[in-house]
Amino acid sequence: MLTANKLMPQGRGLAPVLLKRAATIELDWDVRQKSRFDATDSQGRQIGVFLPRGTLVRGGDVLVAEDGSLVRVIAAPQPVLRITHCTAHGTPFDLTRAAYHLGNRHVPIELKPDHLKIEPDHVLADMLRSMHLIVVAVEEAFEPEGGAYGSHEHSHSHDHGHSHDHGHPHAHGSGPKPLVLAPELLDDHDGHGHDHGHGHHGHSH
Repeated sequence: MLTANKLMPQGRGLAPVLLKRAATIELDWDVRQKSRFDATDSQGRQIGVFLPRGTLVRGGDVLVAEDGSLVRVIAAPQPVLRITHCTAHGTPFDLTRAAYHLGNRHVPIELKPDHLKIEPDHVLADMLRSMHLIVVAVEEAFEPEGGAYGSHEHSHSHDHGHSHDHGHPHAHGSGPKPLVLAPELLDDHDGHGHDHGHGHHGHSH
């Protein structure tokens, strides 16, 4: 069994030709969130992976084996719930509210501009449908957020060498402006009740 104890996030720094020639390994999220696991690559080799604790392996990452060979990780399709807002009875903001409630329950979530993905859970699915969201069971790769401090693909510095005041009149000495939230953002139901009787919109969500 080969041992791999080095991870190159997204294969950065490697020549494209090396990535193309590399063996591949398909792993679902249950395995990729572990720092120690065994797997078989596309060349039939048994790979024992030993990474620093807390390391998350993402699709596109490259493992470096002890013999110097490369193994490119593919996020394997797996059962997930795909969550979208209802264009007939809701707004895209419903997804923001859904992410908030799921985050409160410490549920791993993959965030996309137009949808969310979570692992299958019928209780959460029912909760989301009651919030006027469309929930569909699909088989897709799952790449949940890794947290503000734990996701290696966002580890680059955000210090761009400039301030963000851009000449704002309150930027020098007058203190920050108070944050004012629009009333509709404070209403957990976005101004519409759950009694409009659309019967979950008549489609299978």
